[in-house]
Amino acid sequence: MKRLQKGELWQRVVEQSADGLKSGALHSLPTDCEFIEQDGVRFAVRILANLERKDQAKRQQRLKPKDADFDPFLPYEEDLFVADLGETHVCLLNKYNVFNHHLLIVTRAFEEQTELLNEQDFAALASCMVEFEGFAFYNGGTLAGASQRHKHLQYVPLPLSPSGAAIPLQPLLTAGLAATKDFTAPLPFDHAIAVLSPAIDESTTDAAQTLTTVYRRLLARFHLAENGTQQSAPYNLLATRQWMMVVPRLQESYAAISVNALGFAGSLFVRNQEELQLLRDVGPMRILEHVAKHASE
Repeated sequence: MKRLQKGELWQRVVEQSADGLKSGALHSLPTDCEFIEQDGVRFAVRILANLERKDQAKRQQRLKPKDADFDPFLPYEEDLFVADLGETHVCLLNKYNVFNHHLLIVTRAFEEQTELLNEQDFAALASCMVEFEGFAFYNGGTLAGASQRHKHLQYVPLPLSPSGAAIPLQPLLTAGLAATKDFTAPLPFDHAIAVLSPAIDESTTDAAQTLTTVYRRLLARFHLAENGTQQSAPYNLLATRQWMMVVPRLQESYAAISVNALGFAGSLFVRNQEELQLLRDVGPMRILEHVAKHASE
């Protein structure tokens, strides 16, 4: 195992992306992007032009309980390998990506996606966050949008939107980010947001500990960490260098529109014009409201 030197990760991501596309191991899914504004958020909605290959791969890889034979990360494809992230994790390219340079931060040994994140997970994530600014997320279970059982965080470079705010949700967070305490934004579903103070940047030496501490505090708000190492209920985790957010989940989709953590950042995906029209008719914020958990539920 050879660890990258500081400052080398981004160049390695770019080079391996080019190699993966050339070999055919990496598939960038073409999309069109439209914007739908609701409740102060300019949602970026991507229409995925061709999901047939990804859907087929998901069907083949969907795991039965305790059936590790379909694990796409054991072994992982060598042409998708970016870097070792310490003793416990590897960094891979997302095989079917919508965002260029979309990274998966994967445990070397199999762990369930429903297991709570630990300091080793956050150390691996932090080693990416300190290298370049991006958006990190975790789908805690199938009802939160996870398509694989093998534990993995995800990290994509900013911006998430081709125009406007780098993170579409950001305008609703501005007031709360001016403080240094946990807060909620004007959103119609349960959530909790923490300011990362100090922010995670290239000079941060205790980033993993900071991220772990904040994560556990946010989970405790919704009693999500009461089953030992297993989550008590599905949830999404969103994080940047400046803040972290947890959203408890109720269901994976609204009609045919699936929602993972990116949806709560203001980035949604549909498969066709029919789903796009449904999204327009219902409204993206209302769809998020339907799939997230509320205090009364």
